[in-house]
Amino acid sequence: MIRQFELVERVKSYDPNADEDALNRAYVYAMKVHGSQTRESGDPYFSHPIEVAGILTDLKLDDNTIITALLHDVVEDTEATLKDVEQKFGKDIGRLVDGVTKLSRLELQSEQTKHAENFRKLVVAMSEDIRVLLVKLADRLHNMRTLESVKSPDKRRRIARETMDIYAPLAERIGMQRFKDELEDLAFAQLNPDARDSIQARMEFLKRTGEDLPDRIVGQLKRTLAEDGTEAWVSGRVKSPYSIWRKMQRQNVAFEQLSDLVAFRVVVESVEHCYQALGILHSRYPVVPGRFKDYISTPKPNGYRSLHTGVIGPERQRDEVQIRTREMHEVAEFGVAAHWKYKQASQQVDGRQYRWLRELLDILEHASNPEEFLEHTKLEMFQDQVFCFSPKGDLIALPRGSTPVDFAYAVHSEVGDTCVGSKVNGRMVPLRALLKNGDQVDIITSRAQTPSPDWETFVVSGKAKSRIRRFVRMKQREQYGELGRQMLQKAFRQEGYEFTEKAIEGVRKKFHCEAAADVYAEVGQGHRTAREVLLAVFPGVKDSKKSDTIVPIGRARARQGKGKDSAVPIKGLIPGMAVHYARCCHPLPGDRIVGIVTTGKGVTVHTIDCETLERFQDTPERWVDLAWDVVGEADRLLGRLYVVVANEPGSLGSLSTIIGKNQGNISNLKITNRSIDFFEMLIDVEVSDVKHLTNIIAALRATPVITSVERARA
Repeated sequence: MIRQFELVERVKSYDPNADEDALNRAYVYAMKVHGSQTRESGDPYFSHPIEVAGILTDLKLDDNTIITALLHDVVEDTEATLKDVEQKFGKDIGRLVDGVTKLSRLELQSEQTKHAENFRKLVVAMSEDIRVLLVKLADRLHNMRTLESVKSPDKRRRIARETMDIYAPLAERIGMQRFKDELEDLAFAQLNPDARDSIQARMEFLKRTGEDLPDRIVGQLKRTLAEDGTEAWVSGRVKSPYSIWRKMQRQNVAFEQLSDLVAFRVVVESVEHCYQALGILHSRYPVVPGRFKDYISTPKPNGYRSLHTGVIGPERQRDEVQIRTREMHEVAEFGVAAHWKYKQASQQVDGRQYRWLRELLDILEHASNPEEFLEHTKLEMFQDQVFCFSPKGDLIALPRGSTPVDFAYAVHSEVGDTCVGSKVNGRMVPLRALLKNGDQVDIITSRAQTPSPDWETFVVSGKAKSRIRRFVRMKQREQYGELGRQMLQKAFRQEGYEFTEKAIEGVRKKFHCEAAADVYAEVGQGHRTAREVLLAVFPGVKDSKKSDTIVPIGRARARQGKGKDSAVPIKGLIPGMAVHYARCCHPLPGDRIVGIVTTGKGVTVHTIDCETLERFQDTPERWVDLAWDVVGEADRLLGRLYVVVANEPGSLGSLSTIIGKNQGNISNLKITNRSIDFFEMLIDVEVSDVKHLTNIIAALRATPVITSVERARA
């Protein structure tokens, strides 16, 4: 354990102006309040915050960060309060300690919720001061180094999984490669010890059989550069077992097939010397195709800058070489912490470097609960990246597998919300197309556009998913409210009562709702029936009236579509939210329709002759009279056709041509049966209404190669 004077001397060695008195007081205070507390290993508890502070002194961080490390557990694990910390050490220290402190004293719903809520708080705190994250990462690193002292295997695995999913990616995002590598390797040892031991054993064998190979390569690379007048510091670093294992998994290769287990670093004086060294190596050794990457001209989002290349090196094997300046090397190893050597801590905020953090805050704003935020954050951080460009040349980093919609949301939330199309490298592509490194993406927008619920099925970035889900949630609630209001208006009208919002406001508390709009949404979503609300408003309504709604299915069908006065109009209700069109009968404007209420889903629209309705014969209270009201609506719905076509050249072309000439659009085609003479198929056609579909059917029936056409009901 680091002694008091040793810690102070460490800080003073790189920061002569550090507050020595505050450091001493924090050390003594941490020992005093933690008192006789012990860790699972039996060591005194205060040894942990002292070791965390020691880790941060290696990064040469300011005295406030070191004091925060000493005090980071006092609010959570002792009788000390945040107010005590602020009184003794000031508001700045209090704010930092509060940011690191967990929410362990809150009674949350579950361990998962607690974990997610802790992370949510950490993101908010580190967005205000990145030093909160540095302390938290050092805290986690020391906990992982001492994880073997935790007796429960399940607890060790849970902590290791959390480290792998959250803290290692966070370290990578702020460029702290050493922290990331060590956290990943320590977690890997818990999560997959057999694989790690196997890789380490093979690496030890290779080291014994070729002990001086890396040293020989380092010496030859250095001589090669010196011969051409470039002085450089060259070193070789063996990759961690976890990074080797992940590469084996990603490339689906065996350990023996990996040739670049050691990465060689070439450190030179300036950016010009970086490119000069690259030219020397490329002219002297054969280049491995596809391995060159220039992170100097286009840095990674975390500020990492370097030239990467692969060559068949001095020993006739593939070598990975990274070329950088001294400052780039510091940033590559220690990330944001390295900046403390070049600037004051108060000048650390760099908009480009913290863009990912702003995106996490945006996800936080749009997530409905902590668990959803945690899910989207993992999506945002725990994936390989692709780098694309805007038409203006701005670099946008995205998770691998991203689409133009992900790109649009990365540019700006409003661009994503109004995205209607995209051009990639000058060519129009579908919104679900996958983007590749170096693509130039141009997003086409329209003020009339809103996010589509279908987008959520193919976007991969956390920001895009959270924004789309938020829109869908808000729109669904709005749609449920509108549907519920219409259902209540109809119920009141049938009983001869006037519907007023004041009446609903008077009974909302009975249904545990905060506003009348919540009552409408409950009815539209199927959690309450319109009849329940009516009886709450007018208790004198006889129950015999209720029995009038429970009728045999034949009579119920006969009542449908007798006029808009007795039916709920579905104008303005977006399909897929409060209203769903049944896939069994594919209703179209012009069909007589009925709705079936499903709890939590809203209303499913069926044609009145749909065979599926037989299932609901015993629950007619779920039936809702519906009427089309689509004047001015531009939406096109699916009609399904059963077609028998002659098996001869050109018949399918004739079929599609006729549908196209009649302004129909084929969205799906499935051949259900085939013989020597005929093909039987189901065709989904986008049309505006029943009349439109009927015109297409008539045109198809007049075609010689088409034997029969019927509207399909399944």
